[in-house]
Formats: sequence, C-alpha cells, structure tokens
Amino acid sequence: MSKPLLIVESPTKVKTLKKYLGEQYAIAATVGHIRDLPEKEMGIDVEDGFKAKYSTIPGKQKVITALKQAAGDTDLVYLAPDPDREGEAIAWHTAEILKKKGRIFQRVLFHELTRNAILKAMESPIELDRNKFEAQQARRILDRLVGYQISPLLWRKVKGGLSAGRVQSVAVRMICERERAIQAFETEEYWSITASLEGSAPPVFSAKLIKNQGKKIKIPDESNAMRIRDELSLQAFVIEAIVNKTTKRNPLPPFITSKLQQEAIRKLRFSAKKTMSVAQELYEGIELGSGGPVGLITYMRTDSIRISAEAAGEALTLIQERFGKDYAPSKPRFFKNSKKVQDAHEAIRPASVFVTPEKTAPYLSKDQQALYTLIWKRFVASQMTEALIDGCSITIQAGTYQLTATGSVVKFPGFMALYLSADDEMDSESNPAKTRLPELSKGETLILKQLEPKQHFTQPPPRFSEASLVKALEENGIGRPSTYAAILTTIRGKAYVEMVKGFFIPSELGFIVNDLIVASFPEVFDIEFTARMEDHLDQIETAEAAPLEVLTGFYEPFKQRLETASTQMISMKGVGSITDLDCPLCKTRKLHVKMGKNGHFLACSGYPECKFTSNYSRDEKGRILVAEPPPEAATDQVCGKCGLPMIMRQGKFGPFLACSGYPGCKNTQSVTPAGSPQETGISCPEAGCTGMLVQKMSKRGKVFYGCNRYPDCSFAIWDKPINQECPLCHAKFMVEKTSKKEGTFLACLSPDCGYKSKD
Repeated sequence: MSKPLLIVESPTKVKTLKKYLGEQYAIAATVGHIRDLPEKEMGIDVEDGFKAKYSTIPGKQKVITALKQAAGDTDLVYLAPDPDREGEAIAWHTAEILKKKGRIFQRVLFHELTRNAILKAMESPIELDRNKFEAQQARRILDRLVGYQISPLLWRKVKGGLSAGRVQSVAVRMICERERAIQAFETEEYWSITASLEGSAPPVFSAKLIKNQGKKIKIPDESNAMRIRDELSLQAFVIEAIVNKTTKRNPLPPFITSKLQQEAIRKLRFSAKKTMSVAQELYEGIELGSGGPVGLITYMRTDSIRISAEAAGEALTLIQERFGKDYAPSKPRFFKNSKKVQDAHEAIRPASVFVTPEKTAPYLSKDQQALYTLIWKRFVASQMTEALIDGCSITIQAGTYQLTATGSVVKFPGFMALYLSADDEMDSESNPAKTRLPELSKGETLILKQLEPKQHFTQPPPRFSEASLVKALEENGIGRPSTYAAILTTIRGKAYVEMVKGFFIPSELGFIVNDLIVASFPEVFDIEFTARMEDHLDQIETAEAAPLEVLTGFYEPFKQRLETASTQMISMKGVGSITDLDCPLCKTRKLHVKMGKNGHFLACSGYPECKFTSNYSRDEKGRILVAEPPPEAATDQVCGKCGLPMIMRQGKFGPFLACSGYPGCKNTQSVTPAGSPQETGISCPEAGCTGMLVQKMSKRGKVFYGCNRYPDCSFAIWDKPINQECPLCHAKFMVEKTSKKEGTFLACLSPDCGYKSKD
C-alpha cells in the first residue's frame, strides 16, 4: 500500500512541506487548476439547471498523469490547495479525477506554512466544502454566461476580439464615469487670506480667515480679496478662545488583501499584481540560510482582520523587548470584522514576529524584503499602544472677521514609533516635526505681520490610480480580495483603459464599448447590482442561498436583454454613433463615429453618396476634434512607371510614396526599405525568446513579421500580428487575415485553437 498522498496547488510549497513532514507522505502539486470550463464553447447547459461541462485544461494532462502515479494504490489523499474558493474548486476537481473505490479524500487548510501550523492542519483534516465549491462554480458560471454571450455581440457590432466581463466591465464603467465627470467639471476661482501673527511669545504663526459676521466666508475673486485684506489690515487681532485637547490615535488593524495592495502601491510603488505575486512567494516559503524554506506570512487572500491570540501574544512580547513597557498595552488588541466579511482566514501577518526584517534581509530579494517589512511593521504596530497627540485650536477675532489657527504635536508616539500608513504620512497631525503654536492667552492682542491673499481654483475629481481603484472596488463591494489584481490587469490588457502617469484613463475603445454595453445591459453592469451578486455568492458559500436560485434570478432578465441587444445595439461597423458635427465635405449630414479594422474613425452618415472619413481626437472636455489631413510632401524621387515626381502621402497603414500623376498613374511605393524593421509592440512567441516582433520587407518587396533577434531566433509570419489576446485560448496576440469569402478577420495562430472572429 502506497503512503498517503498530500496534494497542494503550487510546486513551491512541496519543498517547504517536505521539510516539516519528512517522508511519511508523498507530496505532489496540481500547478493551479487542472480542469475548467471548455475554451471553445460556453460549457453551460442553461436548460439543465446551468450544469457545467468541465474539461482538462490544455497542457495539464501530464500533471494529471503524474498525480495518478503519485496516488498509486493509496486509500488516503489529503487535498491541500489554497484555503479559498479557487483552492476548493481545485480540490474538488482533483478528487474527481483521482476517485477510486475505497479511496478517502480529506481537506487540509494551510493558513501559514510554519512547522506548528502544518502539523496542526495535518492532524485536523476536514471534509471538502461543497458550499464553497458551489460558490466558486456559480461565479464561474455567471462570468461565462456574460462573457461568452456579450463578447460575440461586440464582435458583430464593434470589432473582432473584444470581450466583456461581468466584474471587469464594471471597473471600466467606473473609470469612464469618473473621466466624464472630470470632462464636465467647470473650474471656479476662489481666494483665501492667511494672516501671519505674533503674540507675546515666539514664534510667528499663521491663521486662516474663515468667517465674517458669523457666517462662512466665500471670496470669489481678486477684487473681493483685496477689499477684505484692506479691511482686515485696519482691525485689531484679539484671541477669543483657546482650546487645548489631547487625543488618542489608535493603530490600524493588520492588512487584508485590498489594504495591502493599496499600501504597497502607494508606499512601495508596486502594482496590485506584483504585490500579490511577491506575497505568494513569502507565503509559500523562502530559504533562510541552511534551514530550508520557511513560510514567512499567513495566507494573503483574505478580507478578515481577525488574528490569533497566540500571534498577538508574541507581538506583545516583542514590543516589550524592543520598545519597552510603555509601548505594550496590558492586553492584546483584537479587531472586529464587519458582518459581511468571511472569517475563514486571519489577517495578513508575519508567521512569527520574531522573524524580524533584520533577520530576513540577507535572504530576501529587494521586493520580498520591502513587502515583508511592510507586513511585519503593520502587524506589530497594530498591537502597540495608541499615540497621544496634543492639539491646540485658537479662534481670533478681527472686527467682524474670524480667523483660526491650529497646531498639534505628538506627545507620545506609541505605534507611530514603528509605522505610519500612507495616509498618516500625508496627515499633518501625525507628523512628529509639526511645531506647536506659541503659548498664548485668551484676550491677548496679536501683532499683524502680514496678510497674504491667495488665488485658488476648484479641482475636478481625481482619476483613479491602482490604489484608489482597488479602494473603490472594495468600498462598492465589486469583486473580492482574490480578484482585484486580475481586474486591474485585465482592463489594461483589453486596451479599454490606459495608465498615464500612474492614473487610469479610458481609451476611445473603452468609451465606445462601455457606452454600448451599459445602454444594453444596465442592470448587469450596474455597481449596486454587481455588489449584490457578490453577496449572493457569499450566501451560497454559507448555505444561505441555493446556486440554482441565484443563477436563475440572474439569467432570466439577462436573456431578455441579450435578445433585445442583438437587434437594437448600435452597430459601430455600420451606422455608428451620431455626433453633433456636420460633415465638412457635403455639409448636409452629420458625422458618425464608426469602427473599422484599424480602429475608430469619423465618417459621413451619407455614405456611400458622401465618402468623407477622418481620424479624430478629443479635447479636455471630451469634444470631438476632426483631424487635419496631413499635407502632401514633395520628394526628390521619381515614379518608376511614368517619370513624374513622387509625393509623400499618409495612408491608414502609415506614410507611403505615391505618384503625383494620380489617378492617371496609380504607382505607390513603401517608405520602408527592404529588410528595415518597424516595431509592433508584440513579444516573440517562441519559448524562451526575449525578442519583439517587427515588420520587415523581403527582397521581393513583400511585408512579413519576424523576431528582432534574428538570426538567433528565426520566428517569422506573413500575417500582420494584432496586439489582442485570443478570447478562447488566451494566446498573447492574433493575426489579421483576409479572404475573398470572409473578408478581413482576426485569427489565432495556435494550432489547437482555430479561433476566428465572426464579423
């Protein structure tokens, strides 16, 4: 009889587990999911209770064979993928392929990969959690129902290769709506007045004008500011009230996934995706010297701020040793979760606070060390005493005007001696260098040193950064901790948004697709509706809701919307969306925004009678600006057919040379010399190659695309590569093909896929 088999999700964990479990178990890894819904079809039988059709993920047959060999004739299999919904799904699918008469499957949850945690988990296996699996499956089905039925609609109406996602499209909608709010914003001028004052004791301090005759003051322009300044300069400045107050500032709880992503983005300049990748490495185990791999943090996908009593106690011990008793409270501090939070996991914390950043520094990469230090400090600080901040507020009367001055100083730093959040660092109250206000007395008359009027302008709402978008998704209940990084990666990969100077800006394609799907499916891509669906999935996990009930409640209205959209959604390939611009050529019809194989453009609604087309851009208010046609430039070359001069023209594929005798002579010539490359921005698909695909021209004048590392890499294709992911097999790019029968379409090069866009 073979020894019991322990199956984990990641191969990285195998070495860590073998260190603590020795040879008493065979240990294997699934390397992520092994089964999923099929790539080339929806895989959901709507008529049969939304039954899911699963198949082996391409390339995973070798993994399955290895798992079966590792299982041998054992009658006991421990399933230990990650302790979340996705991990539960992997456990269920693994049990399905390894099921055998008499074989028992038990679930093991590793919340941290330390010796005690591993041994404790192996001693206390549980049953597979059907509810958690069904919650994951329901999410997968919902996403498939939306993606595989709206995406083909977009292919027909807009452009091949596009896709819509149940959650990702809501994130795009939030970005588009924020951008339109910025475009609609009208800036208003206002002024402030600050007085520099001196009392009986130094230093000089500043006070801000806030009221006149007991009402909040508004200064709209310079003339009013100067008038008020002149009036104030004649007044006596007398202290009316002084309020001194000591406030307590409590530390923040340890990280949950979303807060870790936000803080790492702001303090470490990590992306959400990078944050999760580095955290995974810290969780799965790092070699610390000769002792073998050690799991340094608890599981990093969680929305719970709960911590164990043991971990809190260790933190108090370390705080007393390192900072002294004044920094350690008399008892551990525990944080309470909100009602909606799933409490399966602890907060993200170091597996042991005694493994300090100083001890890990020699063994971790720069990124690993930075993230571990952040997690370690946040957790330890959460168990330290509160900070005490002395604040002072002074009210000053000057005739009918009222000014206020505030100051604060840290009386006792408490947790702030170790950790300040990104928000704390921007908060003047938390700044230990903040200067106290001078010692003053009520009724004291102050000396006016200077009055400074200052012009300001109201600001539009800010664009989303990665950190603020994650925060907005979390606050609106969109997605869950494990999905935020994927959402941000997907919306950029689909070219619906761009990242400019650290902020998300919708692309024109993003606006077009968003407007179409929101108009046709207002409920599906509504923020509140999507948040309620997340709640329903949570209810499936806790057995408060039945999967069939949730899926049916979603699909019935969705199906009706889908049928309506198939006929009523605007075709951007055909009619396009109307603008308020008159055609500059025929001057009788409106211009429409349309989509072609090379992107969006303006066209006269009178086509084919009027063939006017043009590129366009938008100004800061979102208004469409018709592009000026590029001038034709003379060259020193002559036409090889008729001898007339050649001129430089601009075409849809870029500049080219054309005979000035057109239309009598239609000779054209590429401006790219033979063998000269033009970048495509697409990575070479050859395994292990780090090159990029570039456009070249053969000696016979035919365009082809090859790797820029030639002759080290000889990859080459004739078809034009398009930087769009295949919606079926997720290949990194597709190619543009043209045939007499089908016209121009996108196709996947993968021989196992065969995807073609259906225009």
